[in-house]
Amino acid sequence: MPAHTISEDWSALMGRAQDGDLRAYTLLLRAILPYLRSLVRRRLADAAEIDEVVQDILLTLHRIRPTYDPARPLAPWLAAIARRRLVDRLRFNSQHARRKRALTEALMIAPEIDPLRDPDVYLRLYSAIGALPDGQRQAIQLLKLHQMSLKEAAAATGLSIGALKVSSHRGVKRLQQAMGAA
Repeated sequence: MPAHTISEDWSALMGRAQDGDLRAYTLLLRAILPYLRSLVRRRLADAAEIDEVVQDILLTLHRIRPTYDPARPLAPWLAAIARRRLVDRLRFNSQHARRKRALTEALMIAPEIDPLRDPDVYLRLYSAIGALPDGQRQAIQLLKLHQMSLKEAAAATGLSIGALKVSSHRGVKRLQQAMGAA
């Protein structure tokens, strides 16, 4: 079946689904699932992550389906939703990896401890961060965990850049001591 016919069929199913036809909605979801999987598989390799993104796309589709215009092809609309959800996932993955690297680098933990592979290190580390004095904890969270610039953190807290530097330095020293003792 030509691609334009498939898209027209999907559009018709979506139009009926918008009118409350549950059977049409079920048929539509079954029909678009392989298409969505193939779109996501182009950018992600992990099967569990692919499933999560596809589920996110389907939830988004369900939430915004009243906004779809059945006179237009459905495939480009779905592709736009998929692209947005993929960008969200890739951004999340990137931020998560950056935070892990930043923590490792900032705390200069002993080389034999790999916080990326040992979740207990993270539990101890977050416990140690929670035990810091307020100013130091806030500086560590903003500068190291959220990777804000000194200027951004100063604007968010109302503290001077110098005060943030001092608090961050003292906080890192305390965390190094806490992690070394642990």
